[in-house]
Amino acid sequence: MRQTNFQVKHNEKIAENVFKMQLGGDISGIKAGQFVNILIDGLYLRRPISVCDLQDDELTIVFKVVGKGTEKLAEAVPGDMLDTLVELGNGYDLGKDFEKPLLIGGGVGVPPLYLLAKRLIALGKTPTVILGFNKQSEVFFEQEFKALGCDVRVVTVDGSYGARGFVTDVMDADYDYFFTCGPEPMLKAVYAKSKASGQFSFEERMGCGFGACMGCSCKTITGYKRICKDGPIMFKEEILW
Repeated sequence: MRQTNFQVKHNEKIAENVFKMQLGGDISGIKAGQFVNILIDGLYLRRPISVCDLQDDELTIVFKVVGKGTEKLAEAVPGDMLDTLVELGNGYDLGKDFEKPLLIGGGVGVPPLYLLAKRLIALGKTPTVILGFNKQSEVFFEQEFKALGCDVRVVTVDGSYGARGFVTDVMDADYDYFFTCGPEPMLKAVYAKSKASGQFSFEERMGCGFGACMGCSCKTITGYKRICKDGPIMFKEEILW
């Protein structure tokens, strides 16, 4: 973990209550699957946001407005400086033996899978991608994944765009490993439906964001682990559900 300052380069709304922000600064040492923790003026707790993309000296984050912190973040304009903790969490393990990866994202669980897709493609393993949302107005990053060359499937709960239903309804792809990120009910459904090993990226409310407060602990086969410090990535075989 290290502290750094990022300058807002661009901030735009890309879907209902969802914003994409590009930040300039020192991105060295940051890995796919990690998150950053941003200090918001006037608020005590930092806000954890997953890393969406890294390119040159620019970090991209995508976040949903759900409260005061993200409301203020959505109001940021180019030139604003953000006090940020980086290199948080363990990141994805790409050293596993697989050839046909499947990426499954739900809502704001989609962004960290984008950088992961780029890393997998660089290894010669172009993934199939499933993106799940509640409705059409919330859909984002479909074209970005397609531009990478991924086979993309979009599903909405109300059927207003793509297939109707949940991400598990379209998990019939040919895959030998999977990566998933999204709300816990979705992760549990993927866990039950999956036919291979995989890695789960957890979304969790955090206090400190670096393992001191134990506020985001979850039970595993080896005892309680902290989502912020020991995660947010955990392997299917260690999760107790």
